Amino acid sequence: MHLFESQVKPLIYNALSEDIKGGDITTDAVTLKNDPEILCDVTAKENGVVCGLQIFSMVFDIVSKNNYEINFLVQEGEPVLKSQKVILLKAKASVILYAERTALNFIQHLSGIATIANLARKELEGLKTKVLDTRKTIPGLRLLQKYAVKIGGAENHRFDLSSGILIKDNHIKLAGGVKNALKMVRDYYSGFNFKIEVEASTLDEVKECLEGGADIIMLDNMDVPAMKNAVELINGKSLTEASGNITINKLRKIAQDSGVDYISMGSLTNSITPADFSLNFII
Repeated sequence: MHLFESQVKPLIYNALSEDIKGGDITTDAVTLKNDPEILCDVTAKENGVVCGLQIFSMVFDIVSKNNYEINFLVQEGEPVLKSQKVILLKAKASVILYAERTALNFIQHLSGIATIANLARKELEGLKTKVLDTRKTIPGLRLLQKYAVKIGGAENHRFDLSSGILIKDNHIKLAGGVKNALKMVRDYYSGFNFKIEVEASTLDEVKECLEGGADIIMLDNMDVPAMKNAVELINGKSLTEASGNITINKLRKIAQDSGVDYISMGSLTNSITPADFSLNFII
């Protein structure tokens, strides 16, 4: 997955506007008479997977008008250790002080996601099951959050409502049943690009999905024995996805005991702890 400047820079401008639209009184005061070039480093304060280096650099592109030097000491998606230096940066002191919080916010948030996604992927090593993210993202940051999921080694589910077909419980209620919902979707959209996924929370609903010809069946908030029964009932006729309040420590047991093809986790993006990095002047 590649990020384009045209997609990312508006997000950075918004973040900078939020933080420095009125200027920085403290920085302006201490750099008014003397604004030297400063060498600084960014250091990981805990183990993790680094993500957002390009975005970190873009923040300084904007604030410094490209008048700075940056050297990445690690690659995007690379594991880093506590106390490891990841970036060297040289710029005017005022530039660093204006940009550092926004730049660090991005890299910390995205590295937190990449770290959790990497842990999730490792939990499923050796198994056929893949871990997916969801649309449970921070408004405005979905592109970056899903990018971080991929950098960490997990997979993306739908990016938005138009990038896939997922018939959920409320759609089914409105349509008057699974079969009606499937027919309505097929009548409305006959394109061949999308598989049709249907949410099911009971074995009876799974049977309806099979009878209606669902391509993927989401096993929503089922316990592991129920998921195992559902997978056996489906017997390869549809792909299967486990979903609902799934955490890292449950992943391997769900995958091994149920045999699902995918496990989706909203917690990859909606409840992560940011990674911790510090930026320090080298004087």
